[in-house]
Amino acid sequence: MKMTDEKQFQSRISRVLITEQQIAEAVRAAGERIDREYKGKPLLLVSVLKGSYIFLADISRAVSIPCEVGFMAAKSYFDGTESSGNVQITLDLAQDISEYHVLIIEDIVDTGRTLSELVKMLKAREPLSLKVLTLLDKPDRRVVEFKPDDALFTIPDHFVIGYGLDCGEYYRNLPYIAEYSED
Repeated sequence: MKMTDEKQFQSRISRVLITEQQIAEAVRAAGERIDREYKGKPLLLVSVLKGSYIFLADISRAVSIPCEVGFMAAKSYFDGTESSGNVQITLDLAQDISEYHVLIIEDIVDTGRTLSELVKMLKAREPLSLKVLTLLDKPDRRVVEFKPDDALFTIPDHFVIGYGLDCGEYYRNLPYIAEYSED
C-alpha cells in the first residue's frame, strides 16, 4: 500500500524516544571507540540493509581510520510489525573477509535471529575478528541467545521507526527514533 497522505504518515508517530542530537552524540562516541580499537588494522564495516544504511553512513563518517564498507541484506519482517521468525539472506558480501576485522553495523537487535544467523555465517568465513555494533538493542524481545558487542541505546519493547528503521518501507527518513502507533 502506497502512503501519500502526510497527515496519516504523521499520525503513526506516537512519540520520539531518541532525538537526533542524542543519536549524533552516541555515533560520535562510537566512532572514537572504533578508531581506538581498530587503529592500524584492516577494518571492514558491514551494513545490514536496509535498516542500517543511515547508521552506517554516519558511523563511517565518525571513524577517522582507514576502513572499507560492505553490504548484506537480510529480512525477517517483510511488511508487518512482527518478525516472521524466518531469516532470509537477500544480498551477500562481495569481499573475502578472511583478511579483515569485521564490524557488523546493525540498526536493531530484536529477536536476535537475524544477527545470530549472520554471525554464524560470517564466522565460518574466518575473519580476523568479528563484532556487532547495533544502534538499538531490544533485549526483552530476544528469542535466541545473542548479545551485541556494543549497543548505542537499549530500548523497551516498542515497535520503533526512524533513522533507517521502517514500517512497511516508510519512516526510514525520520532523523530520530520514534515509537510507531498502529492506532
